[in-house]
Amino acid sequence: MHLPSRVTAGLAAALLSAFPFPSPPNLLLFAAAAASLSVLHLFKPPSLPPSRGLHHSVGMKRVASPSLSFSSPESLSDWIRPRLPSDAFASWGASPGTKSLHNLWLEISQGETSLLLLSDPQDAPRGDDDGSCTLVRVVNVAAVRIRNPRGAVLVESHQLLSDGSIRYRFRPLSEKMIPGESVEEAAARAVREELGKDVVKIVPGSYQTRVEEKASVSYPGLPARYVLHSIEAEVEGLPEEGEFSTEEGGEGVEAMEKAVFVRRHFWKWVDDEGDIRQP
Repeated sequence: MHLPSRVTAGLAAALLSAFPFPSPPNLLLFAAAAASLSVLHLFKPPSLPPSRGLHHSVGMKRVASPSLSFSSPESLSDWIRPRLPSDAFASWGASPGTKSLHNLWLEISQGETSLLLLSDPQDAPRGDDDGSCTLVRVVNVAAVRIRNPRGAVLVESHQLLSDGSIRYRFRPLSEKMIPGESVEEAAARAVREELGKDVVKIVPGSYQTRVEEKASVSYPGLPARYVLHSIEAEVEGLPEEGEFSTEEGGEGVEAMEKAVFVRRHFWKWVDDEGDIRQP
């Protein structure tokens, strides 16, 4: 489900103004453990605020409620189920490549995702529960473009999920950001958790940001807005050619019954950047 194009442009501009993005990252070397943390504390650029700060008019729409929070997966289910197409909601965690309601609740609880209700300010006030509002999932994403010595870009071709299904990606390394986390910190965490490496060198002047609206593969039927923070980086110790796989090292939801998580990542080097999907 997509919002009207006039809303897309207005909401994109408002999202960009709402988040005081960090200045383009400097050349940083992230080492493991304590050494890594000391470098980050010394050179950390301004942090991103939580998405819950977006409480003002957004283009032709206005935010009808603060970022929503829920005490349990059950309370989230009770609230969101009537606001989504029933067949789409039923597919969460059931169709291959999708995530479950428990995953969305974890994302909201950990600050990785914000749920916002948007309404048209030209309409008479009707409240948030009469169906006149559009529900949007807002996510800050750090996208890390890693190159090998000949200039090819590393992409994640697919993932093996905990339920045995395959989720196809074909995009650079990306990670949902948490409140207060800088782009450098998110990049280092993504490399550590998904590639198992501890040293990341950010390419100076490579930082870019934009806002995208696209249908969510993980949560069908739930419109998504992605605030993308893209950088280029060099990572030591990776295979320089061919395909390889790595074990997920940081999702930490294995103990959550009904949550779908990534068990393994599959990577390949791509020469033609035109074929790469954006995060």
